[in-house]
Amino acid sequence: MRRRMKETRWEELRITNDFLFGKVMRNEEICKELVESILNIKIDKIEYPEEQKTIDISIDAKSIRLDVYVADGKGTIYNLEMQTSDTKELPKRTRYYQGMIDLNLIEKGKLYGELNTSYIIFICTFDPFGQGRHIYSFENRCTEDLNLELKDGTTKIFLNSAGTKEDVSGNLKEFLLYLAGKESSNKFVEKVDCEVKRAKENKEWRREYMTLLMRDRENIEEGRRQGREEGRKEGRKEIIEKMLEKKLTLEMIAEVTGYSLEEIIEIEQKKIKK
Repeated sequence: MRRRMKETRWEELRITNDFLFGKVMRNEEICKELVESILNIKIDKIEYPEEQKTIDISIDAKSIRLDVYVADGKGTIYNLEMQTSDTKELPKRTRYYQGMIDLNLIEKGKLYGELNTSYIIFICTFDPFGQGRHIYSFENRCTEDLNLELKDGTTKIFLNSAGTKEDVSGNLKEFLLYLAGKESSNKFVEKVDCEVKRAKENKEWRREYMTLLMRDRENIEEGRRQGREEGRKEGRKEIIEKMLEKKLTLEMIAEVTGYSLEEIIEIEQKKIKK
């Protein structure tokens, strides 16, 4: 399940574009420093299990393609996602991502007790909860005793570049201001900005981006074509229903519309059941 990219010219892309964000985070130093700033921890090293992490559990299930999927030296998993559209379903999406990540780990033969600690981090250019915070962190706790933690090793975090509260500082605060289009002399932000410019000079990544855009356009056009076809079918069905109301014979209706007798009978039966 790959989110459809907004049609933005390669030269105009900013770090908020999920494709470019994923490429910039291929820089281990930047990725490590960002994760450390978000979680206020120190990490020995960052590892990339795969170039682009796609999780596809079964044929029937939706696959997910993650923007950034990394692990540290202790096996902790960090999934970072750039989000610019307030689709109102981000909490449910984090639940789905968490389940897919866990199933992917279990598939490798691990027992439940061996599941990796994981963090799902959505970096938003809007306030997903409307509280003015720059950061919202969620862990599972007992509702009857908030001091009692479930300790299932999962944390969901939502960052908000449009925050107004003084609840973050240092590199994280400056990074969020950078996402919001503000200039910064912060060394980490300058490092990120240089990597953005370097990434945009990569001809291979540019071709990859353009290929994905073309694929999105083709999928959109195919969806429109199918929609038009469905619309035509629905229109013909309405015509057939009106012909049936006027007591025209099934054979005559079939001759005029090109539908088979079986299809017309099926439409007639559905009309009777309405």
